Amino acid sequence: MTTAAERRSGADAEAGGDARHPASAPSPVPRFIAFEGPEGGGKSTQIRAIAAALAAAGVAHIVTREPGGTTIGEQIRAILLGTENRAMVPKTEALLLVAARAQHVAEVIEPALARGELVLCDRFAGATFAYQGYGRGLPLAELRQLQAFAAGVLIPDLTLLFDLPVEIGLARRQAAGDVNRLDAAGLDFHRAVRRGYLELADDDPARWRIIDATRPLAEVRAETLAIVEQWLRVSLG
Repeated sequence: MTTAAERRSGADAEAGGDARHPASAPSPVPRFIAFEGPEGGGKSTQIRAIAAALAAAGVAHIVTREPGGTTIGEQIRAILLGTENRAMVPKTEALLLVAARAQHVAEVIEPALARGELVLCDRFAGATFAYQGYGRGLPLAELRQLQAFAAGVLIPDLTLLFDLPVEIGLARRQAAGDVNRLDAAGLDFHRAVRRGYLELADDDPARWRIIDATRPLAEVRAETLAIVEQWLRVSLG
């Protein structure tokens, strides 16, 4: 798979090159950042903080989420997370997720990238591999085929993994009174999801960054901001 930045670089090369991005230059600035992690890691809080910093700095961007991000995707999200749908089998779960992603990529993500905007996405393919692959036990090879069918070669340029023990994360969710069908899947499931995320990050260290989400929000925000600033080569302080 190639990242959003690599896809644009390839397009420049096919068109005869671009003086701003000659063949010998580093890869273009990344434009697609995914925020991932086990439940209760605070990724949604951090994505809002980063979006606020980007807005203050005048950086064009969008914030979106999965499952969801479109009218159709939000309807699928309600089915996926609804506690009344406990009978849903893992294959149905995976197929619904990639259906929502296909709509999301076509309707929201690809157009934003084409406009030159930065995309901040609350979960993307990493969540499918972690939750439905490691958590539900579906074959990763088959999930990768579904991902390719839904999104083509698109993957995030940078994935931020907000990691914490599942017991802490689930306790946070329960304290907030925001428990959905996946939250109620049990400790073994969530431990497998966390293990999957860490393995995904270990397998692709160039594109993943692990952030300790057990710390106070301000510390997590400071590290997240520093990583994004480094990747985007801008100051967001």
